[in-house]
Amino acid sequence: MCRLVGYLGEAILLDSIISQPEHSLIVQGYKPQEMQEALLNADGFGLGWYHTQKETAPFTYKNIQPIWNDINLKSLGRYIESNCILGHVRSATPGQAIDISNCQPFNYKNLLFIHNGYIDKFRFTLYKPIRDYLQKLPYLLIKGNTDSEHIFALLINEIIERINCDFKEALHGILMVLTEIAQENKVRFLANTIITDGHQLVASRFAQGAIPPTLYWLKNSPKFPNSVIVASEPLFTDDWQKVPEQSIIKVSKNLDIEIYQM
Repeated sequence: MCRLVGYLGEAILLDSIISQPEHSLIVQGYKPQEMQEALLNADGFGLGWYHTQKETAPFTYKNIQPIWNDINLKSLGRYIESNCILGHVRSATPGQAIDISNCQPFNYKNLLFIHNGYIDKFRFTLYKPIRDYLQKLPYLLIKGNTDSEHIFALLINEIIERINCDFKEALHGILMVLTEIAQENKVRFLANTIITDGHQLVASRFAQGAIPPTLYWLKNSPKFPNSVIVASEPLFTDDWQKVPEQSIIKVSKNLDIEIYQM
């Protein structure tokens, strides 16, 4: 299990969303309040963001250290600003290596992706079925050994296969594929995810055979006007809304919010 946060809106410093809130991603690393199947998120972390003025590939910063031990993060957070930010702290699934290739966000071209959850006994259950399902390109893009990166590969596969496919359709498609494969193999999985291209956020709160992890959204907070935040746990006291179980939330470029029940 892990914790994640996504931000879309007016440009802000990384520090203001990652470090400064009273229940920031750093605090959620060592003191999560709503994580059911682990105690800490000490197995690495990662940040992803986009340039505020140029259409470039996204930037990432990752480390296998716990987020609270990274001596560079404070300086980077006070310097880098962006209108679209993803953050992730990792609690490694047993049997999966603590390696930089397993740290999130994962990226492909202009996309960033993060995942909170797991596929039960992944290496012995859905590892091969997922790989058998993938086209050559998504298969070759896999660098690590996590269930999370394989879910991202499924997402890339779906986007490549469906011409003019939007992220909501692609995410819904892979969740249905995962559900079908999981049911065939009698395996449970948890799939809270966020995908972005720097202009929109699409997130899921979904599980098969279990209750999905918590996920919240907040729009136009006085602390972050003209923005939407999606997070595993509220970062500070405000009018946070719970994302319904088995649903997808889409945040458009103009910050309109749509929730799709599955």
